[in-house]
Amino acid sequence: MLEGPLVIAIDGPAGAGKSAAARLLAQRLGLPYVDTGAMYRAVALLAWEEGIALPPDETAKARLVLLARHLPVRFAGTPENPKVFLGARDVTSALRREEVSRAASVVSAVPEVREELVKLQRALGRHGAVVEGRDIGTVVFPNAQVKFFLTARPEVRAQRRRDELAKQGQSADLDAIIGEIRERDLRDSTRAVAPLRPAPDAVVVDTSDLTLEEVVEELYRRTQKRLGG
Repeated sequence: MLEGPLVIAIDGPAGAGKSAAARLLAQRLGLPYVDTGAMYRAVALLAWEEGIALPPDETAKARLVLLARHLPVRFAGTPENPKVFLGARDVTSALRREEVSRAASVVSAVPEVREELVKLQRALGRHGAVVEGRDIGTVVFPNAQVKFFLTARPEVRAQRRRDELAKQGQSADLDAIIGEIRERDLRDSTRAVAPLRPAPDAVVVDTSDLTLEEVVEELYRRTQKRLGG
């Protein structure tokens, strides 16, 4: 049996199903849920609203660092209806906009911003949590008791994103989404700071042909096995 607060790290690229699976797994285990990707998108949203240039010059970088350092992020809602707040403001829908997602990838490549958000992420998970993102098992919680890396074929991930946009009343070209996903994968996996990659001791789960329920069951089963039942 492992000791200390239980931290489950779930990493993977966009569209692999990390967020939904992590929320449901957290609920099943009675643990807090931390969406680190939403934190980068929150900084990107604030930067966009304040007219901060991206990619940032030195002046803009300093402003981004301040936004990250004082980010008043809070997670609420349910697995079926998750909410992200900045202070008292519900920014859940705003964080899913395409321009915010693209900006978040740029923001996340700024080392000083990552440094500030990693401090916040560790604080949020210090008493135990299911934490999902792109560098949780490698950087944020390298000693997490349980680590997963979720992935899926680019075509599957693109279709999921297209379906998500359709639910929001937005149309999108599937080939364009596939192109954006491949571009983001390359950018995230080749950046100098905290590149996207599985931790050496992470369990890799391909969700391409699995339902959400099957993914959660697989994560739960492997977590129980890791914890000794």
